[in-house]
Amino acid sequence: MAAKKVLIVDDEADICELIEITLMRMDIASQSALNLTDAKVLLETETFDLCLTDMHLPDGNGIELVEHVQKQYNDLPIAVITAHGNMESAVTALKAGAFDFVSKPVDLQILRNLISSATALPEKTETTNGHKLTITGKSPAVQKLLKNVTKLARNQAPVFIHGESGSGKERVARMIHQQGSRNDGPFVPVNCGAISAELMESEFFGHLKGSFTGAHSDKEGLFQAANGGTLFLDEIAELPLNMQVKLLRVIQEKAVRAVGDSQEKPVDVRILSASHKNLVELVKSSSFREDLYYRINVIELTIPSLRERKEDIPQFVNQILNNLSDKMGMEMPSINGDVMETLKNYPFPGNVRELENILERAIALSDDNTITIEGLHLKSIQDNLEQGIFTEQTTAQQTSTTVDPMDLAGQERQSIMQALEKTRWNKTAAAKLLGLSLRQLRYRLQKLDIE
Repeated sequence: MAAKKVLIVDDEADICELIEITLMRMDIASQSALNLTDAKVLLETETFDLCLTDMHLPDGNGIELVEHVQKQYNDLPIAVITAHGNMESAVTALKAGAFDFVSKPVDLQILRNLISSATALPEKTETTNGHKLTITGKSPAVQKLLKNVTKLARNQAPVFIHGESGSGKERVARMIHQQGSRNDGPFVPVNCGAISAELMESEFFGHLKGSFTGAHSDKEGLFQAANGGTLFLDEIAELPLNMQVKLLRVIQEKAVRAVGDSQEKPVDVRILSASHKNLVELVKSSSFREDLYYRINVIELTIPSLRERKEDIPQFVNQILNNLSDKMGMEMPSINGDVMETLKNYPFPGNVRELENILERAIALSDDNTITIEGLHLKSIQDNLEQGIFTEQTTAQQTSTTVDPMDLAGQERQSIMQALEKTRWNKTAAAKLLGLSLRQLRYRLQKLDIE
């Protein structure tokens, strides 16, 4: 393997020397340029694996170099060195396409982490391994999304993933992680709305033994668990304001302080976040901090809803039916063109998650292993939607109504429980009453956690 080589662009001799020594200890070669002009000449005549540039240069600035590299050498990661606390210039650089940033005075551990991540980026020409995630469908919306995912995987900028409930935000976050330089590190997803406010700081940052009642031992937080990898903050809009302040500080300082600890410890984590809510509206209503919004939303990625990619529905249906029939140990059910056309014309307010739920119920309650239009129960769902039973969710593009899979599961649980009680818990008789095979009923009992 060829030795790695880094271009350093800075007119301060002590900074250049510090970085050169750091690189040498990492067995990485380096070459320095004192200004923008010299840097462009070296980029044209030599090959580098990373460019590190100061923001302030005698004949220009780092943003100009970032834009030049993006235009002429877009395979080359470029990181900027910013003045301490100047997050505005760091965010500007990230939006322009910078891989990452490091602040002065330069923290050597943060610098080493940045260099390691940047020089570990996979080649763009590498094909995706079979075990890696992808997105189902060939629609223009999906192709655009895949292209953006590949691009975002090649930097460390915070990404805010916006999309309706059930549209696959966590899946996209995992894809960004898998295709990037951190793919050997952990991917830690957390639903911000599922953590109690009292335990939130401890869950995120950890705590020391004895720091509060019930803290019987030291505990690692989510940031430490994601060190060297990616932390995915799903439903970030649910964070209380006091926690938003602490999260902002951690993102800016790249360090955490556990509850009960007097020292901050550096963490190397990429932040991806998501919400189905409109953060701009929440900022206007003072429910979400504006400074945190701009820090996590350096780049925004919107996930298309299922109704925006109707041509992908048949592929989704076949994939889901195949997976479900394997789990149930049965042949894949048949589905005719009329049923498929009905599904294509349904709005799917709950997106892919709702489609999975509808098909799963249709299989469990189908006769002769055939899915019919009636078996989809779309009319009853639509009636419930029109009556306002389900929760409205506002997206950046439009207001839609989201079907909660738990409601559908509750209906199914009720039907099964009634059949079991009527047959005095004779599963064979209950399955016959429901029109299911015994295997199908056992699968439903296991899924719904009915003993």
